[in-house]
Amino acid sequence: MGRFEYDLIVIGSGPAGQKAAIQAAKLNKRVAIIEKKSVVGGVCVNTGTIPSKTLREAVIYFSGYRQQSIYGQSYQVKEKITVNDLLFRTDHVIRNEIDVTLHQLRRNRVDVFTAEASFVEPNRIRLSFVDKSRERIIGGDIIVIAVGTSATRDPHIPFDGRNIMTSDDILSLNEIPRTLAVVGGGVIGLEYASIFASLGVRVTLIDKRRRLLPFIDAEIVDALVYNLRQRRVTFRLGEEVSGIEVLDDARESVRIQLASGKKIVAEKALYSIGRTASTASLNLEAAGIEPGKRGMLVVNENYQTQIDNIYAVGDVIGFPSLASTSMQQGRHASCHAFKHKIDQMADLFPYGIYTVPEISVVGKNEIELTEEGIPYEIGIAKYQEIARGQICGDKNGLLKLIFHIETRKLLGVHIIGEGASELIHIGQAVMAFGGQIDYFVTTVFNYPTLAECYKVAAFNGLNRLG
Repeated sequence: MGRFEYDLIVIGSGPAGQKAAIQAAKLNKRVAIIEKKSVVGGVCVNTGTIPSKTLREAVIYFSGYRQQSIYGQSYQVKEKITVNDLLFRTDHVIRNEIDVTLHQLRRNRVDVFTAEASFVEPNRIRLSFVDKSRERIIGGDIIVIAVGTSATRDPHIPFDGRNIMTSDDILSLNEIPRTLAVVGGGVIGLEYASIFASLGVRVTLIDKRRRLLPFIDAEIVDALVYNLRQRRVTFRLGEEVSGIEVLDDARESVRIQLASGKKIVAEKALYSIGRTASTASLNLEAAGIEPGKRGMLVVNENYQTQIDNIYAVGDVIGFPSLASTSMQQGRHASCHAFKHKIDQMADLFPYGIYTVPEISVVGKNEIELTEEGIPYEIGIAKYQEIARGQICGDKNGLLKLIFHIETRKLLGVHIIGEGASELIHIGQAVMAFGGQIDYFVTTVFNYPTLAECYKVAAFNGLNRLG
């Protein structure tokens, strides 16, 4: 052990913090993890990834979304869906994830402190316990900051958590609104817009940009927008909010004023304009660290901050802000800190966007390849052509392969539809090993499966070559 009572102190118990702590414990280091909430798991488990994806699954089930293309748009499992119906499943999954996380930490002999952390100096952390009655200072040779983010709140917006909300407030809804305005068409805004639209809520989505999700293939985004419009979502793109107020009516509706002069009235407003790092209370100045825009921390390729013994991982360092990459960042930081060999994380990682329908992509899109001057061709398979697509009731799904015209090397995979976030890993594996589109032609896939889309898309692409 070094000079302090702990070899490693991790601030934050989300995916990045958990994996950093457990990796160090596996290296026989003495580890402490500090979590200011009374439960472990961070935003991912308690207010973010796990709740929103479980809420989505509950909505898909109760609304009958997967069966409506077969049994009609009026089909749903339950006539009157309540918030309690949705949150029952969500609460169950959250409790289970918290229990699994706590068990992992205890099994690996990681000390867990429920307290707010702040730096005293680069190697010392002050713990302010929840009851505010006592404090304690602990020291560690290595510190890992994994505090995550919270929803960005515009100071000019009168958030009340009831009528004007952020995504962190969604789980406190007491009833499903009839109308909803979503400000911000990023990943989180689109996910919630599509979830509520699946419940029959009239959704209006407002965004400054004229094109949504610019990092996603345009054809996939167009398919999502078409699908949402079919469910009565109204898009106000290229529009900026100039004011918002709660009306003094029976339902306390919200009126949003746009800079263009348009007015939008809805029962609830959800603001989703990005995330801010939860670093404000860390007293970073005492550690010699200067936070960047929105409190984000700058790190090198090994996730070290300006101070060598202090690392930062997960959402607090910004892009790509995925639970999957955050876990690997946490492991990498611990291995580097204790001089244990670890390979750099691969640049090739998939995105999963849990809209309804879901989207997943890996590799390059058409715009990127065009800008880089790379000659490419595409191959497309539509779920309606696939027996499994008909069986599961998804007739609008789409799988798109992009490959190099000359070498036939697979360059990108883009999917919208049922199981997209699972299907993407087939393409990811082929790309990771430098595979060609021909692989899918000669490979035998189970029948009927959605994976068969790869073979159909490959044939479609090769036929385009003549």
